[in-house]
Amino acid sequence: MNPAFPYRPLAGECFLWLRLALALALLVSGCATRPPAPRAFRADKLVAMDAAIQDAIARHQCPGGVLWLEHGGAVNPRAYHRAFGSRALVPAPEPMTEDTIFDAASLTKVVAGTPAVMLLVERGQVQLDAPVQTYLPEFTGAGRERVTVRELLTHTSGLPPDIETRTAWQGQAAAVRKACAEALQSVPGTAFKYSDINFFLLGEIVQRVTRTPLEKFVQREIYGPLKMEDTGFLPPPGKQARIAPTEVVAGHPWRGVVHDPTARKMGGVAGHAGLFTTASDLARYARMLLNGGELDGFRLFSPATVRLMTRVQTPPEISVRRGLGWDIASGYSGPRGDLFPLGSYGHTGWTGGSLWIDPFSRTFVIFLSNRNHPTEAGNLSALRHHLGTLAAEALPDVDFTPPPAPSLTPGSSHVQ
Repeated sequence: MNPAFPYRPLAGECFLWLRLALALALLVSGCATRPPAPRAFRADKLVAMDAAIQDAIARHQCPGGVLWLEHGGAVNPRAYHRAFGSRALVPAPEPMTEDTIFDAASLTKVVAGTPAVMLLVERGQVQLDAPVQTYLPEFTGAGRERVTVRELLTHTSGLPPDIETRTAWQGQAAAVRKACAEALQSVPGTAFKYSDINFFLLGEIVQRVTRTPLEKFVQREIYGPLKMEDTGFLPPPGKQARIAPTEVVAGHPWRGVVHDPTARKMGGVAGHAGLFTTASDLARYARMLLNGGELDGFRLFSPATVRLMTRVQTPPEISVRRGLGWDIASGYSGPRGDLFPLGSYGHTGWTGGSLWIDPFSRTFVIFLSNRNHPTEAGNLSALRHHLGTLAAEALPDVDFTPPPAPSLTPGSSHVQ
């Protein structure tokens, strides 16, 4: 450049340089705020997860199952999913597929009962520390009027595990009447006892407050907007062929009929059991929670509500740690494995399913199975624990330090 004639850009050139500078600033800003794409899972740990599931199938602990491991959150997820073994053995073998629909059993508590109640809490229609009697006036006497909605959600109500199912009662109203007659086994808020009664009462609260059947409320407010297309109560005939059967009774497996006896007597719809779902639908639900209550432009919960649900809500004098609906550290926390930290959360189901979510590493692991087909002999407790450990080990970008073993109250005899 000739110093006698200094370069002075034209107005149009100034505008061009300004646009380029702004574009570069936006690019740098985007790179700074967007989380980096997660690296691939450790291949040896995925092989080990596959082998553990195949071993459980070979030992007749389940006929098959679907695994879904995901890391990275809604922006840059890394997922590994696969079907194993058989969907059905009786009356004829059928291969397991990734779109198999499973009886979710107690996963219903955190995919139907809990989110339905928490939507009403967020909207101010239900108060967590209000007595249950506020919404169910017949739930009174013998100390029941002291039980709160929060205590139902944390299994600290004092109610027993379940109502009897031997007699010929039928319907939701009959179940609620029986629940309202059950004696409390401990002072509300002082002890943990896992109870299906807690959650079918929560389902009844939802129905009375919204004046809408529970199955319609969750479909309209949760599963439809989240595009969980195969999740719901009372699966229609057109989906029967994809449903994994459960126990064989009188030569015929239950297929599309809820296995849980209380939910079955209640007509297949309850806050504690009765839901049917797929691994891919549960993955969308878990992704929404990891994303602070929002997925693909639809916001189900505020971030504050997600934090409220998934943080410890049990009193400090109770060693078991539960969120609202969610398990954190208890005798039922096997799917956490050895490495996911305290503060991760999840749930299990009697039929063999489990979901565990770690917000710190932005990871979740799902395993769905029908371990009670063709009989109740299958047991997946060890497998679910092992899969939880391997899932954490499969993350190449996360260094987990094993937490000290907490002193926990053993789970009740009513196994999830």
